[in-house]
Amino acid sequence: MIRVTNVSKVHRRGELEVWALRDICCEVPEGTFTFILGPSGSGKSTLLYLLGALDEPTGGEIVVDGRMLNRLTPAERDLYRRHDIGFIFQNFNLLSNLTAVENVLVPFMPVGLKRGQKEEAIELLKKVGLGDRLDHRPNQLSGGEQQRVAIARALLKRPKLILADEPTGELDTANSHAILNDLRVVCKERGSTVVVVTHEQEFVHADDHVIRIRDGQVFSGGASRQ
Repeated sequence: MIRVTNVSKVHRRGELEVWALRDICCEVPEGTFTFILGPSGSGKSTLLYLLGALDEPTGGEIVVDGRMLNRLTPAERDLYRRHDIGFIFQNFNLLSNLTAVENVLVPFMPVGLKRGQKEEAIELLKKVGLGDRLDHRPNQLSGGEQQRVAIARALLKRPKLILADEPTGELDTANSHAILNDLRVVCKERGSTVVVVTHEQEFVHADDHVIRIRDGQVFSGGASRQ
């Protein structure tokens, strides 16, 4: 599904060069639940943003589902993000004046909803345990419930790839495990590949794929040995 070859990312601040990633190589097999593990500042979120075409590498090559991201035009990058990627972020990014259902549908409203899309949004919210919260606004939902809305929103487009950046960072341990379990179940049903950035080893299952990053370099990758 994903192949990263000799990828570097350098941030330039005047004459100063800061290496976020340095010649990293790794792979994400299709259909896996993959964790990118590493301490704060290790470069794991930078790698995730590169996979989602939210940023561009300074050097190297990234291939996702046969598509070389480095060679996409700006318009092609927009289409890739819009149609192929489901993003889940730590801070939920919900609109305060909209209900749970409306927040799931909001990315599609500018171009018009397709037939059955609202019903599918409701079904996704039910799958993640929010069947009785459909008309609640964000200030009426707990942090865990808000993240479930964000998960449903990411899944509605039926993306091939889900990218989640510290999706449990604002949640307690019990909610964190519940959120990731919901994500595992729904993505398995839909055949999505999932990449999750975290610094918490405890969320990793024995059959997960794991990429470990430290100081901008991959120092191990493959099946979990738990």
